[in-house]
Amino acid sequence: MTEWLISTCLVAVGGGLGGMARFWVSGIVARRFGETFPWSTMVVNVTGAAVIGVFGALLLTPGTHAIRHFPLWAALVVGLLGSYTTVSSFSLQTLALARNGEIARALGNIVLSLALCLSAAGGTYVATTLMLPAGAWR
Repeated sequence: MTEWLISTCLVAVGGGLGGMARFWVSGIVARRFGETFPWSTMVVNVTGAAVIGVFGALLLTPGTHAIRHFPLWAALVVGLLGSYTTVSSFSLQTLALARNGEIARALGNIVLSLALCLSAAGGTYVATTLMLPAGAWR
């Protein structure tokens, strides 16, 4: 019960920080590039995917992908990144583009988001794994 309560509190703290970070980052990107295309959501999701690649390399057991340190996973991945990234906004903005007849932009948002997020997560996972010295952390 104590571990569950601690993990729940860590998710809440991480979620609060992730939500504030998303609000701040997406606001800056929207003011800089406008809101005719959902660049702010794409930047948030791609940077979140890059960070989860690093956390995955550090906190998952190679080969099995078992979580090595659950409290850190709860705070950083479930809380912080779960609140920072946004599939729901991506979905709603893509739907809005499609409903406005901007089918090419909607499809571009889907393809570009998926390609960039997978590349970011995979690239940072591999880079982090290669940078770790043998026997360190892993």
